[in-house]
Amino acid sequence: MHATAIILAAGLGTRMKSSRPKTLHRLAGRSMLRHLLASCETVFDRIVVVLGPEMDAVRQEAAPHTCVVQDARLGTAHAAMQALDHFGSGQVAVLYADNPLIRSATLRHLLDSRAGAGLSLLAFRPADPGRYGRVLTGADGLVERIVEYADASAAERAAGLCNAGVLCAAAVDMRCWLRAVRNDNAKAEYYLTDVVALARADGVPVIAVEAAADELAGVNCRAELAQAEAVLQSWLRQAAMDAGVTMTDPSSVFLCADTRLSPDVTIEPNVVFGPGVSVASDVLIRAFSHLEGATIGRGSIIGPFARLRPGASLENNVHVGNFVEIKAATLAAGVKASHLSYIGDAAVGAGTNIGAGTITCNYDGAYKHRTTIGADVFVGSDTTLVAPVTVGDGAFIAAGSVITETVEPDALALGRGRQVQKPGRARIMRAAAKKEQH
Repeated sequence: MHATAIILAAGLGTRMKSSRPKTLHRLAGRSMLRHLLASCETVFDRIVVVLGPEMDAVRQEAAPHTCVVQDARLGTAHAAMQALDHFGSGQVAVLYADNPLIRSATLRHLLDSRAGAGLSLLAFRPADPGRYGRVLTGADGLVERIVEYADASAAERAAGLCNAGVLCAAAVDMRCWLRAVRNDNAKAEYYLTDVVALARADGVPVIAVEAAADELAGVNCRAELAQAEAVLQSWLRQAAMDAGVTMTDPSSVFLCADTRLSPDVTIEPNVVFGPGVSVASDVLIRAFSHLEGATIGRGSIIGPFARLRPGASLENNVHVGNFVEIKAATLAAGVKASHLSYIGDAAVGAGTNIGAGTITCNYDGAYKHRTTIGADVFVGSDTTLVAPVTVGDGAFIAAGSVITETVEPDALALGRGRQVQKPGRARIMRAAAKKEQH
C-alpha cells in the first residue's frame, strides 16, 4: 500500500539559542532532518516536509522532497494540515524533524501495525518519563487516551508509557480527524495529539507501537543534542565493530554517519572522522588523528596526530605519520611522509619519501597552485616546494632546499645558500657581548 511521510520541520528551536533552524543542527556530521529523511526514504513512497516561512536552508536540506509552508505557527495539527493535498490515498504518518533517530525498522513496524488498528502511534518507556505526555491503555491493550503531563493525575503520571508524537492512519481518516481538531486550549493551538481522542470517539482502535527510548527521545536543546549524539555514536561504533573493525577505546572514537570502514581496520583512541571518509582493509589509524573527506587505501598507516583534509586520496600502503597534514593531494602506493610535513594541492608518485618538515607552498595569496612529484623521489628534510613546480621520477632533493623550478628525472637538486664558516668568530662575539653587559 502507498505510504506518505509528513515531516514537521517548521520549529524555530528557540531553546537551542541559535539563529540556525533546529532541524539543521547536526549529529554525526549530518543534519537532524537528513537523518530522519534517510530512514523515511527506505520506507515511504512519498515524503513531504512542512517548513516555516523564510526557511530556505531547510528547503535545500530537504531536497528533492516536496516542501510546503506553514505561514502561521498554530500548532502541530495545523502544520500537518498544510500537507493535506499530498496525503494521497494510502497510509499517512506524521513525524517530527526533531526526532531524528527513528530507525527504518521502527517505521516499517508502525505501518505494519495498522493491520489491526485504525490509528497507530509510537510510544516508548524512558528511564525518566519526566514531562512527556502519557499513553494510557485499557485492559485490551488499546490506547484509550493521551494525557499531557500538566493535565495528568498522580496515578496517570505514574504510567511509564510515553507519547513520541508520531501518528499513522489511512489518508482519508487522517484528513477527517485533522480537520476536526479544535484550538480551544490555553495556547489556542491545534494539537496533533487530539487526533487520538477523535479516533476513539469514532470507535476506531488505536494501538501503541513501542520502540526503544533511544530512538524516540526528542531534541529541543543543546544538552539533548549532545545526548542524541552519544546515542548515535554508540550505534555507529557498534555497527563498525560488528563489521570487523577494531577499536581499542570505542568511546573515544567519533564517526560520521557516512564513514565507511572496511573489515580489519584498526582505530586507536581519540580519532575523529569528519564527513566523507572511506577506509580500506588492513589500515591502522593511530591515536589523535583527524580525517575528513579522505580516501585511504589498503594497508596504510595514519598517524598518530595526523590530519587528512578534504581531497586527500591515499593509495595502498601509504604512511602518513605524526603531525603530517594532507589536503587535496593524491599519494600513490608506498609513499611515506612520516613527520611534520604539509602536502597540499599535490600529486606524489609511488614509492616517494617525503622528509620531515617538507612543505608544498601551494598558495600565493591569490591563487592555489599544484605540485607534482614523481615516483621514487627522495625529498630531503626541511624542503620547501614552491608551486607550481614539478619533480621528475627518481630525483633527489637535498635537505633544506627551496625548489622553485622543475627538477628533471634522476637529478640531484640543491636549492640552499652556501655555508660560510668564520673560524674563531663565535668566541670574539661572546667576548664583545660580555663587555657590553659590564
